[in-house]
Amino acid sequence: MRVLVTGGAGFIGSQVVGLLTRHGHEAVVLDALLPAAHAVAPVPPAGAEWITRDVRDPEAVRAALRGVDAVCHQAAMVGLGSDFSDAPDYVGCNDLGTAVLLAAMAEAGVRDLVLAGSMVVYGEGAYACARHGAVRPGPRSPAELDAGGFEPPCPACGSPLEPGLVGEDAPVDPRNVYAATKLMQEHLASAWARSTGGRAVSLRYHNVYGPGMPRDTPYAGVASFFRSALERGEAPRVFEDGRQRRDFVHVRDVAAANVTALGAVREHAPGSFTAYNTGSGEPHTIGEMAGELATAFGGPAPRVTGEYRLGDVRHITADSSRLRTELGWRAEVGFTAGMAEFAAAPLR
Repeated sequence: MRVLVTGGAGFIGSQVVGLLTRHGHEAVVLDALLPAAHAVAPVPPAGAEWITRDVRDPEAVRAALRGVDAVCHQAAMVGLGSDFSDAPDYVGCNDLGTAVLLAAMAEAGVRDLVLAGSMVVYGEGAYACARHGAVRPGPRSPAELDAGGFEPPCPACGSPLEPGLVGEDAPVDPRNVYAATKLMQEHLASAWARSTGGRAVSLRYHNVYGPGMPRDTPYAGVASFFRSALERGEAPRVFEDGRQRRDFVHVRDVAAANVTALGAVREHAPGSFTAYNTGSGEPHTIGEMAGELATAFGGPAPRVTGEYRLGDVRHITADSSRLRTELGWRAEVGFTAGMAEFAAAPLR
């Protein structure tokens, strides 16, 4: 199989490319090497064709698609960013880039797509009230957060809520610019599939971590922030009270999910779009993750600061059983072992 991997020089994309080539597939890497993600130009992966162009360039995308059987679309601007002034960059990189890619795929007759989705499309996760059952709390207000009210209350009675696992059929509710662009990518992929008879899969990643994460950038994930702080000899700064629940999934497991999905998408019905939550299945708090990483690194203990970012959600852990059941994928890297490896691995 010949696969175009957009963003194939990045944190996740490079792992996908490496796994594809080890499995005997041909990989074509299309990556603009934007400075926000690549302060130093990476070494091209062995056995892969390398094209240093932007996914928003129609001519470059058409050239990259020649002879391709499927596309693994990883190219994106990620993370919450600095403030709303980043919105044009997010929309340009994520949504315009996806539209250009899909238009070229329609023209070239390439009909199989695996998209790097994200759990951020859900907004807050699943919650249950003892009195009202399943509920969806609204966005947290600055006044509540300033007062230390980090847990969203029941919107009907104000009672405490119990967080749970959110499934792929839950309503979507993107709560920041990045989340909105990731949802638009899915809408575009779904429209492309219906229009062309294509088959699209979105892997809704949870908090991906592991070797090769970008360092010292506002667009990296929280695990990278903590790891960078430890390398500087500083205590990781844990926002809110550290009890936010997340699912931390290792980058090698995410790469394996992509390769599995690339092999399975051709079995899906023409014109279909399917979303799969892609997580380890083991929720942990951000405070637990920071503590595990600091212990493994041998650095200072995390410091809980009570700070917050207004675009963050409180708890988001999803049910990844659909991916395990339908495609046979399962995360293999455990939380403690993964964090120990990450603590010793170099950042990008």
